Amino acid sequence: MTTNELKSKIESLASMQIGMQGKDFLLTWERSDDEIRAAFLVAEILRGMRQNNLSPRVWDSGLAVSIFKDNSTRTRFSFASACNLLGLAVQDFDEKKSQIAHGETVRETATMISFLTEAIGIRDDMYLGEGDRFQREVGRALDDAVRDGVLPARPAIVNLQSDIDHPTQSMADLLHLVNHFGGVERLAGKKIAMTWAYSPSYGKPLSVPQGVIGLATRFGMEVTLAHPEGYSLIPDTLEVAKRNAAASGGSFTVTASMEEAFQDADIVYPKSWAPFSVMQERTRLLQRGDESGLAALEKQCLANNAKFQSWECSEEMMGLTKQGSGLYMHCLPADISGVSCREGEVAASVFDRYRSATYREAGYKPYIIAAMILLARLADPAKELERMVKRGSQRGLA
Repeated sequence: MTTNELKSKIESLASMQIGMQGKDFLLTWERSDDEIRAAFLVAEILRGMRQNNLSPRVWDSGLAVSIFKDNSTRTRFSFASACNLLGLAVQDFDEKKSQIAHGETVRETATMISFLTEAIGIRDDMYLGEGDRFQREVGRALDDAVRDGVLPARPAIVNLQSDIDHPTQSMADLLHLVNHFGGVERLAGKKIAMTWAYSPSYGKPLSVPQGVIGLATRFGMEVTLAHPEGYSLIPDTLEVAKRNAAASGGSFTVTASMEEAFQDADIVYPKSWAPFSVMQERTRLLQRGDESGLAALEKQCLANNAKFQSWECSEEMMGLTKQGSGLYMHCLPADISGVSCREGEVAASVFDRYRSATYREAGYKPYIIAAMILLARLADPAKELERMVKRGSQRGLA
Protein backbone atom coordinates (compact mmCIF):
# COMPACT_ATOMS: atom_id res chain seq x y z
CA MET A 1 0.00 0.00 0.00
CA THR A 2 1.44 3.35 -1.07
CA THR A 3 1.35 6.52 1.00
CA ASN A 4 -1.21 8.00 -1.41
CA GLU A 5 -3.40 4.94 -0.93
CA LEU A 6 -3.09 5.39 2.82
CA LYS A 7 -4.17 9.01 2.54
CA SER A 8 -7.11 8.01 0.35
CA LYS A 9 -8.31 5.50 2.92
CA ILE A 10 -8.01 8.09 5.68
CA GLU A 11 -10.08 10.52 3.59
CA SER A 12 -12.73 7.81 3.20
CA LEU A 13 -12.74 7.31 6.97
CA ALA A 14 -13.10 11.06 7.56
CA SER A 15 -16.22 11.13 5.38
CA MET A 16 -17.99 8.49 7.48
CA GLN A 17 -20.38 9.26 10.32
CA ILE A 18 -19.37 6.64 12.88
CA GLY A 19 -19.24 7.99 16.44
CA MET A 20 -17.89 4.85 18.09
CA GLN A 21 -16.05 6.68 20.88
CA GLY A 22 -17.03 5.29 24.26
CA LYS A 23 -18.66 2.18 22.78
CA ASP A 24 -17.44 -1.29 23.69
CA PHE A 25 -17.09 -3.85 20.92
CA LEU A 26 -19.03 -6.86 22.22
CA LEU A 27 -21.26 -8.16 19.40
CA THR A 28 -20.91 -7.33 15.70
CA TRP A 29 -24.69 -7.12 15.30
CA GLU A 30 -24.76 -4.26 17.82
CA ARG A 31 -22.62 -2.18 15.46
CA SER A 32 -23.98 -0.36 12.40
CA ASP A 33 -22.87 -1.14 8.86
CA ASP A 34 -20.80 2.07 8.82
CA GLU A 35 -19.14 1.11 12.10
CA ILE A 36 -18.21 -2.32 10.75
CA ARG A 37 -16.82 -0.80 7.56
CA ALA A 38 -14.93 1.81 9.61
CA ALA A 39 -13.27 -0.97 11.62
CA PHE A 40 -12.20 -2.69 8.39
CA LEU A 41 -10.90 0.62 7.04
CA VAL A 42 -8.90 1.51 10.17
CA ALA A 43 -7.44 -2.01 10.26
CA GLU A 44 -6.30 -1.62 6.65
CA ILE A 45 -4.81 1.81 7.38
CA LEU A 46 -2.85 0.44 10.33
CA ARG A 47 -1.68 -2.50 8.24
CA GLY A 48 -0.60 -0.11 5.49
CA MET A 49 1.29 2.06 7.97
CA ARG A 50 3.23 -0.94 9.20
CA GLN A 51 4.00 -1.98 5.62
CA ASN A 52 5.37 1.53 5.07
CA ASN A 53 7.36 1.40 8.32
CA LEU A 54 5.28 4.21 9.83
CA SER A 55 4.64 4.19 13.56
CA PRO A 56 0.95 4.22 14.59
CA ARG A 57 1.74 4.74 18.29
CA VAL A 58 -1.15 6.85 19.53
CA TRP A 59 -0.04 6.60 23.16
CA ASP A 60 3.39 7.25 24.67
CA SER A 61 2.24 5.51 27.84
CA GLY A 62 -0.75 3.60 29.08
CA LEU A 63 -1.91 0.11 29.86
CA ALA A 64 -4.04 -2.54 28.20
CA VAL A 65 -5.35 -5.38 30.36
CA SER A 66 -6.19 -8.83 29.06
CA ILE A 67 -8.51 -11.19 30.94
CA PHE A 68 -8.47 -14.73 29.57
CA LYS A 69 -10.76 -17.24 31.24
CA ASP A 70 -9.97 -19.81 28.55
CA ASN A 71 -6.81 -20.88 26.76
CA SER A 72 -5.64 -18.91 23.74
CA THR A 73 -2.70 -18.53 21.38
CA ARG A 74 -3.75 -16.42 18.37
CA THR A 75 -6.16 -14.08 20.17
CA ARG A 76 -3.86 -13.62 23.19
CA PHE A 77 -0.90 -12.63 21.04
CA SER A 78 -3.08 -10.64 18.64
CA PHE A 79 -4.35 -8.51 21.53
CA ALA A 80 -0.82 -7.98 22.84
CA SER A 81 0.44 -7.12 19.34
CA ALA A 82 -2.42 -4.71 18.71
CA CYS A 83 -1.87 -2.85 21.97
CA ASN A 84 1.89 -2.70 21.47
CA LEU A 85 1.31 -1.35 17.95
CA LEU A 86 -0.64 1.55 19.49
CA GLY A 87 1.96 2.20 22.21
CA LEU A 88 0.29 0.43 25.14
CA ALA A 89 1.91 -1.98 27.57
CA VAL A 90 -0.06 -5.17 28.21
CA GLN A 91 -0.79 -6.71 31.60
CA ASP A 92 -2.40 -10.14 31.67
CA PHE A 93 -4.85 -10.38 34.56
CA ASP A 94 -4.42 -13.69 36.37
CA GLU A 95 -7.42 -14.43 38.59
CA LYS A 96 -5.39 -16.93 40.62
CA LYS A 97 -2.97 -14.16 41.60
CA SER A 98 -5.69 -11.61 42.32
CA GLN A 99 -7.91 -10.93 45.33
CA ILE A 100 -10.95 -12.53 43.67
CA ALA A 101 -10.48 -15.59 45.87
CA HIS A 102 -10.80 -13.26 48.89
CA GLY A 103 -14.15 -11.90 47.79
CA GLU A 104 -13.18 -9.07 45.45
CA THR A 105 -16.22 -8.23 43.30
CA VAL A 106 -16.33 -7.72 39.54
CA ARG A 107 -17.10 -4.05 40.14
CA GLU A 108 -14.01 -3.61 42.31
CA THR A 109 -11.73 -5.60 40.02
CA ALA A 110 -12.85 -3.63 36.95
CA THR A 111 -12.10 -0.33 38.68
CA MET A 112 -8.79 -1.33 40.23
CA ILE A 113 -7.28 -2.46 36.91
CA SER A 114 -8.40 0.67 35.05
CA PHE A 115 -6.72 3.74 36.58
CA LEU A 116 -4.24 4.17 33.70
CA THR A 117 -5.82 1.70 31.30
CA GLU A 118 -7.00 2.43 27.76
CA ALA A 119 -8.37 -0.98 26.77
CA ILE A 120 -9.54 -4.21 28.38
CA GLY A 121 -9.74 -7.38 26.32
CA ILE A 122 -11.89 -10.19 27.73
CA ARG A 123 -12.20 -13.85 26.68
CA ASP A 124 -14.96 -15.62 28.62
CA ASP A 125 -16.49 -18.40 26.53
CA MET A 126 -16.60 -21.37 28.92
CA TYR A 127 -20.06 -20.86 30.44
CA LEU A 128 -23.08 -20.46 28.18
CA GLY A 129 -24.99 -17.42 29.38
CA GLU A 130 -22.08 -16.04 31.41
CA GLY A 131 -19.40 -14.63 29.11
CA ASP A 132 -21.38 -11.81 27.54
CA ARG A 133 -22.99 -11.06 30.92
CA PHE A 134 -19.57 -10.73 32.57
CA GLN A 135 -18.28 -8.36 29.89
CA ARG A 136 -21.30 -6.12 30.30
CA GLU A 137 -20.96 -6.17 34.09
CA VAL A 138 -17.38 -4.92 33.72
CA GLY A 139 -18.65 -2.20 31.40
CA ARG A 140 -21.29 -1.01 33.88
CA ALA A 141 -18.68 -0.87 36.64
CA LEU A 142 -16.44 1.30 34.45
CA ASP A 143 -19.34 3.61 33.60
CA ASP A 144 -20.03 4.12 37.30
CA ALA A 145 -16.37 4.72 38.13
CA VAL A 146 -16.08 7.42 35.45
CA ARG A 147 -19.36 9.04 36.49
CA ASP A 148 -18.20 9.16 40.12
CA GLY A 149 -14.84 10.69 39.16
CA VAL A 150 -12.84 7.64 40.26
CA LEU A 151 -11.47 7.04 36.75
CA PRO A 152 -10.29 9.90 34.52
CA ALA A 153 -11.40 8.07 31.38
CA ARG A 154 -13.21 4.87 30.51
CA PRO A 155 -11.21 2.02 28.97
CA ALA A 156 -12.65 0.37 25.89
CA ILE A 157 -13.76 -3.24 26.29
CA VAL A 158 -13.03 -5.58 23.40
CA ASN A 159 -14.73 -8.97 23.30
CA LEU A 160 -11.93 -11.45 22.66
CA GLN A 161 -14.56 -14.24 22.63
CA SER A 162 -17.70 -14.73 24.63
CA ASP A 163 -20.29 -17.46 24.73
CA ILE A 164 -22.26 -15.61 22.03
CA ASP A 165 -19.82 -13.99 19.57
CA HIS A 166 -16.15 -13.87 18.63
CA PRO A 167 -16.05 -10.50 16.85
CA THR A 168 -12.27 -10.18 16.53
CA GLN A 169 -12.25 -13.57 14.75
CA SER A 170 -15.21 -12.99 12.45
CA MET A 171 -13.99 -9.48 11.59
CA ALA A 172 -10.53 -10.85 10.75
CA ASP A 173 -12.20 -13.60 8.70
CA LEU A 174 -14.22 -11.09 6.70
CA LEU A 175 -11.26 -8.75 6.20
CA HIS A 176 -9.39 -11.78 4.83
CA LEU A 177 -12.24 -12.28 2.35
CA VAL A 178 -12.28 -8.58 1.46
CA ASN A 179 -8.63 -8.78 0.49
CA HIS A 180 -8.96 -12.19 -1.16
CA PHE A 181 -11.82 -11.12 -3.44
CA GLY A 182 -10.66 -7.52 -3.95
CA GLY A 183 -13.12 -5.39 -2.00
CA VAL A 184 -16.10 -5.36 0.35
CA GLU A 185 -18.48 -4.85 -2.54
CA ARG A 186 -17.33 -8.13 -4.14
CA LEU A 187 -18.57 -10.23 -1.22
CA ALA A 188 -22.20 -9.94 -2.30
CA GLY A 189 -23.41 -13.14 -3.93
CA LYS A 190 -20.48 -15.22 -2.72
CA LYS A 191 -21.53 -18.50 -1.11
CA ILE A 192 -19.94 -19.35 2.23
CA ALA A 193 -20.54 -22.69 3.93
CA MET A 194 -20.22 -22.54 7.71
CA THR A 195 -20.30 -26.21 8.55
CA TRP A 196 -19.87 -28.42 11.56
CA ALA A 197 -16.96 -30.86 11.27
CA TYR A 198 -15.99 -33.90 13.30
CA SER A 199 -13.59 -33.53 16.20
CA PRO A 200 -12.43 -36.10 18.76
CA SER A 201 -13.15 -33.58 21.54
CA TYR A 202 -16.23 -31.88 22.89
CA GLY A 203 -17.21 -28.58 24.44
CA LYS A 204 -15.94 -26.29 21.68
CA PRO A 205 -17.73 -22.90 21.94
CA LEU A 206 -20.54 -21.85 19.62
CA SER A 207 -19.26 -18.29 19.23
CA VAL A 208 -17.16 -18.79 16.07
CA PRO A 209 -19.94 -20.17 13.84
CA GLN A 210 -22.40 -17.70 15.39
CA GLY A 211 -20.00 -14.84 14.72
CA VAL A 212 -19.42 -15.89 11.12
CA ILE A 213 -23.10 -16.26 10.19
CA GLY A 214 -23.93 -13.05 12.05
CA LEU A 215 -21.38 -11.02 10.08
CA ALA A 216 -21.25 -12.66 6.63
CA THR A 217 -25.02 -12.20 6.20
CA ARG A 218 -24.54 -8.42 6.43
CA PHE A 219 -22.66 -8.26 3.14
CA GLY A 220 -25.15 -9.85 0.78
CA MET A 221 -23.43 -13.22 0.95
CA GLU A 222 -25.22 -16.54 0.47
CA VAL A 223 -24.62 -18.14 3.86
CA THR A 224 -25.30 -21.83 4.47
CA LEU A 225 -25.07 -23.26 7.96
CA ALA A 226 -24.68 -27.05 8.01
CA HIS A 227 -24.63 -29.41 10.98
CA PRO A 228 -25.89 -32.86 11.98
CA GLU A 229 -29.24 -33.05 13.71
CA GLY A 230 -28.91 -31.90 17.32
CA TYR A 231 -25.90 -29.61 16.79
CA SER A 232 -27.86 -26.38 16.59
CA LEU A 233 -26.62 -22.96 17.69
CA ILE A 234 -28.22 -20.45 20.07
CA PRO A 235 -31.65 -19.72 18.52
CA ASP A 236 -31.30 -15.93 18.88
CA THR A 237 -28.16 -15.90 16.74
CA LEU A 238 -29.98 -17.73 13.95
CA GLU A 239 -32.58 -14.96 13.99
CA VAL A 240 -29.80 -12.37 13.72
CA ALA A 241 -28.48 -14.11 10.59
CA LYS A 242 -31.97 -14.27 9.06
CA ARG A 243 -32.60 -10.56 9.66
CA ASN A 244 -29.19 -9.56 8.32
CA ALA A 245 -29.63 -11.62 5.15
CA ALA A 246 -33.06 -10.10 4.51
CA ALA A 247 -31.67 -6.58 4.95
CA SER A 248 -28.57 -7.10 2.78
CA GLY A 249 -30.20 -9.00 -0.09
CA GLY A 250 -28.21 -12.12 0.70
CA SER A 251 -29.51 -15.45 1.96
CA PHE A 252 -29.29 -17.70 4.99
CA THR A 253 -30.14 -21.37 4.92
CA VAL A 254 -29.67 -24.26 7.32
CA THR A 255 -29.08 -27.83 6.20
CA ALA A 256 -28.17 -31.17 7.72
CA SER A 257 -25.95 -32.00 4.73
CA MET A 258 -22.27 -31.04 4.54
CA GLU A 259 -22.32 -31.97 0.83
CA GLU A 260 -25.19 -29.59 0.14
CA ALA A 261 -23.38 -26.77 1.93
CA PHE A 262 -20.13 -27.36 0.01
CA GLN A 263 -21.85 -27.57 -3.39
CA ASP A 264 -20.64 -24.60 -5.51
CA ALA A 265 -19.40 -22.77 -2.40
CA ASP A 266 -16.85 -19.99 -2.89
CA ILE A 267 -15.71 -20.37 0.73
CA VAL A 268 -15.93 -23.23 3.21
CA TYR A 269 -15.44 -22.95 6.95
CA PRO A 270 -15.62 -26.47 8.48
CA LYS A 271 -15.29 -26.35 12.26
CA SER A 272 -16.48 -28.40 15.20
CA TRP A 273 -18.72 -27.05 17.94
CA ALA A 274 -20.79 -28.50 20.75
CA PRO A 275 -24.59 -28.68 20.55
CA PHE A 276 -26.44 -25.79 22.19
CA SER A 277 -28.22 -28.19 24.54
CA VAL A 278 -24.92 -29.80 25.56
CA MET A 279 -23.36 -26.42 26.33
CA GLN A 280 -26.37 -25.59 28.51
CA GLU A 281 -25.94 -28.82 30.48
CA ARG A 282 -22.15 -28.38 30.63
CA THR A 283 -22.61 -24.92 32.15
CA ARG A 284 -24.92 -26.26 34.84
CA LEU A 285 -22.46 -29.03 35.73
CA LEU A 286 -19.46 -26.66 35.75
CA GLN A 287 -21.25 -24.21 38.02
CA ARG A 288 -22.10 -27.01 40.45
CA GLY A 289 -18.58 -28.42 40.28
CA ASP A 290 -20.04 -31.80 39.33
CA GLU A 291 -16.93 -33.58 38.03
CA SER A 292 -18.58 -36.98 37.70
CA GLY A 293 -21.44 -35.41 35.77
CA LEU A 294 -19.01 -33.64 33.47
CA ALA A 295 -17.12 -36.88 32.85
CA ALA A 296 -20.36 -38.67 31.98
CA LEU A 297 -21.45 -35.83 29.68
CA GLU A 298 -18.10 -35.86 27.88
CA LYS A 299 -18.31 -39.63 27.33
CA GLN A 300 -21.84 -39.29 25.98
CA CYS A 301 -20.93 -36.41 23.66
CA LEU A 302 -17.79 -38.02 22.28
CA ALA A 303 -19.83 -41.13 21.47
CA ASN A 304 -22.37 -38.96 19.65
CA ASN A 305 -19.64 -37.07 17.79
CA ALA A 306 -18.21 -40.38 16.59
CA LYS A 307 -21.41 -41.03 14.63
CA PHE A 308 -20.46 -38.17 12.32
CA GLN A 309 -16.82 -38.88 11.47
CA SER A 310 -17.73 -38.53 7.80
CA TRP A 311 -18.15 -34.78 8.39
CA GLU A 312 -14.57 -34.07 7.30
CA CYS A 313 -13.29 -31.44 4.88
CA SER A 314 -11.77 -33.98 2.52
CA GLU A 315 -10.41 -33.66 -1.00
CA GLU A 316 -13.69 -35.14 -2.22
CA MET A 317 -15.66 -32.48 -0.34
CA MET A 318 -13.45 -29.69 -1.69
CA GLY A 319 -14.16 -31.00 -5.17
CA LEU A 320 -17.81 -29.99 -4.69
CA THR A 321 -16.90 -26.31 -4.24
CA LYS A 322 -17.06 -23.80 -7.08
CA GLN A 323 -14.80 -25.12 -9.85
CA GLY A 324 -13.24 -27.33 -7.18
CA SER A 325 -11.21 -24.40 -5.88
CA GLY A 326 -13.24 -22.91 -3.03
CA LEU A 327 -11.34 -21.09 -0.30
CA TYR A 328 -10.83 -23.09 2.91
CA MET A 329 -10.97 -21.11 6.17
CA HIS A 330 -10.46 -21.94 9.83
CA CYS A 331 -9.99 -19.97 13.05
CA LEU A 332 -7.19 -22.40 14.09
CA PRO A 333 -6.05 -24.67 15.52
CA ALA A 334 -7.71 -27.16 13.19
CA ASP A 335 -8.09 -30.83 14.05
CA ILE A 336 -6.09 -32.28 11.14
CA SER A 337 -6.70 -35.92 10.29
CA GLY A 338 -3.57 -38.01 10.66
CA VAL A 339 -1.61 -35.08 12.13
CA SER A 340 -3.14 -33.69 15.32
CA CYS A 341 -5.64 -36.55 15.62
CA ARG A 342 -6.57 -39.80 13.90
CA GLU A 343 -9.79 -38.41 12.39
CA GLY A 344 -10.63 -34.73 12.45
CA GLU A 345 -12.12 -31.65 10.84
CA VAL A 346 -9.92 -31.51 7.78
CA ALA A 347 -7.76 -33.84 5.68
CA ALA A 348 -4.03 -33.18 5.97
CA SER A 349 -3.66 -32.59 2.22
CA VAL A 350 -6.42 -29.96 2.24
CA PHE A 351 -5.01 -28.15 5.24
CA ASP A 352 -1.46 -28.19 3.84
CA ARG A 353 -2.69 -26.62 0.59
CA TYR A 354 -4.39 -23.79 2.48
CA ARG A 355 -1.96 -23.49 5.37
CA SER A 356 -0.54 -20.11 4.32
CA ALA A 357 -4.03 -18.80 3.57
CA THR A 358 -5.24 -19.66 7.08
CA TYR A 359 -2.15 -18.00 8.54
CA ARG A 360 -2.87 -14.85 6.52
CA GLU A 361 -6.46 -15.03 7.77
CA ALA A 362 -5.17 -15.04 11.36
CA GLY A 363 -2.78 -12.19 10.56
CA TYR A 364 -5.60 -9.68 10.21
CA LYS A 365 -6.69 -10.09 13.82
CA PRO A 366 -4.10 -7.77 15.46
CA TYR A 367 -5.14 -4.96 13.11
CA ILE A 368 -8.85 -5.56 13.73
CA ILE A 369 -8.31 -5.41 17.50
CA ALA A 370 -6.21 -2.25 17.20
CA ALA A 371 -8.94 -0.70 15.04
CA MET A 372 -11.60 -1.53 17.63
CA ILE A 373 -9.54 0.14 20.35
CA LEU A 374 -8.82 3.27 18.31
CA LEU A 375 -12.44 3.73 17.26
CA ALA A 376 -13.63 3.32 20.85
CA ARG A 377 -11.09 5.72 22.35
CA LEU A 378 -10.67 8.52 19.78
CA ALA A 379 -13.26 11.14 18.96
CA ASP A 380 -11.74 11.75 15.51
CA PRO A 381 -9.73 8.67 14.45
CA ALA A 382 -9.25 9.93 10.87
CA LYS A 383 -7.61 13.14 12.12
CA GLU A 384 -5.26 11.21 14.41
CA LEU A 385 -4.29 8.73 11.70
CA GLU A 386 -3.67 11.59 9.27
CA ARG A 387 -1.45 13.25 11.87
CA MET A 388 0.58 10.09 12.34
CA VAL A 389 1.09 9.58 8.61
CA LYS A 390 2.20 13.22 8.23
CA ARG A 391 4.48 12.83 11.25
CA GLY A 392 6.25 10.05 9.39
CA SER A 393 7.90 8.52 12.43
CA GLN A 394 9.70 5.33 11.51
CA ARG A 395 8.49 2.25 13.32
CA GLY A 396 11.88 0.57 13.16
CA LEU A 397 14.71 -0.27 10.83
CA ALA A 398 13.68 -0.03 7.20
